[in-house]
Amino acid sequence: MFVKVCGLRAMSDVDAAVAAGADAVGFVFAPSPRRVDAATARDLGGRVPEGVLTVGVFRDQPLAEVLSLVEASGVRAVQFHGDEPRSFYEALPDHVLIRAVGEVVELGEYGEDMLLLDAPTPGGGVAWQWTAPERAGRWLLAGGLDPENVVAAIGATRPWGVDVSSGVEVRRGVKSPELITRFVQAAKSA
Repeated sequence: MFVKVCGLRAMSDVDAAVAAGADAVGFVFAPSPRRVDAATARDLGGRVPEGVLTVGVFRDQPLAEVLSLVEASGVRAVQFHGDEPRSFYEALPDHVLIRAVGEVVELGEYGEDMLLLDAPTPGGGVAWQWTAPERAGRWLLAGGLDPENVVAAIGATRPWGVDVSSGVEVRRGVKSPELITRFVQAAKSA
């Protein structure tokens, strides 16, 4: 089970995610209470071993801004969480590309490496009626997941991986290393 912990802003959170066995850590560059700048993402990403993917998350930002932040932060993957056109994906051929969607679509339509199937209102921490794509592939389930429901969500949808952000927070934008550890362990055991 591939596990991504997103919206990280503190060294303790990155350390907890890595120690628990997360496969990817996400840094939000889009407007959000979880937003970080490129320098912070570079510092946090510098603590991540080579085998753990560092992901920059964007939402409807200009391509020039995306490219600048990707270069300055050093992230190895890019997640588009808006209505970015195919040309954005084509502009980043050397990065792992994740396309976040709110409805089931076919993997690879924009040249993405993974799909992230999220709640209708991303980042709200509200569980939704989880749905699985008809075709298997590299897709992540997100939206309202937390340490208590992730095993049931995995059982119901059989995703390739899961992504969490608000489900491991003590308040909006502030992560809990304990919740991060519990989430990753629960997801990996499912």
